[in-house]
Amino acid sequence: MPIEIRELNIRVSVNQSPAEQDSNAGGGGGGAKGGGGGDKDEIIAECVEQILEILKNKNER
Repeated sequence: MPIEIRELNIRVSVNQSPAEQDSNAGGGGGGAKGGGGGDKDEIIAECVEQILEILKNKNER
């Protein structure tokens, strides 16, 4: 008998080591990813893209 999963919750916690936090907080550099905000935006964009792809595939069935 097959099992149907109706809901899946995934929780992720990412922590930086204290040395990495100090280098990110104190660095002034004018990079595109100043302070890690760019990384967060990239991760969110990738997640949204993957979710939309999953929904698209689900609707095609």
